[in-house]
Amino acid sequence: MYARTTVMQGRPETFDESQKVFSESVIPAAKKQRGFKGALFLVDPNTGKGMSVTLWETEADLKAGEASGYFQEQLAKFGPLLAGPPTREVFVVAAQA
Repeated sequence: MYARTTVMQGRPETFDESQKVFSESVIPAAKKQRGFKGALFLVDPNTGKGMSVTLWETEADLKAGEASGYFQEQLAKFGPLLAGPPTREVFVVAAQA
């Protein structure tokens, strides 16, 4: 399994809107992607810093979402809520409970 992390710097006043975008738009879109296994959205409401973690069955599934434009479409939903550009990393899930 693979995980993509995306770290974003939002503004504290956009916490509620960011949470709504992730829950009502990003997750439903992710569920339609091949190999999607789950997602987390972590936010510090005091600073606005957030991180999404999405889980994918295979590396090919993760990369397919980037090649198709899916990943970029999801990031664009947060554009007006961010204070700077997000960063992305990919990891192998070495253990899970």
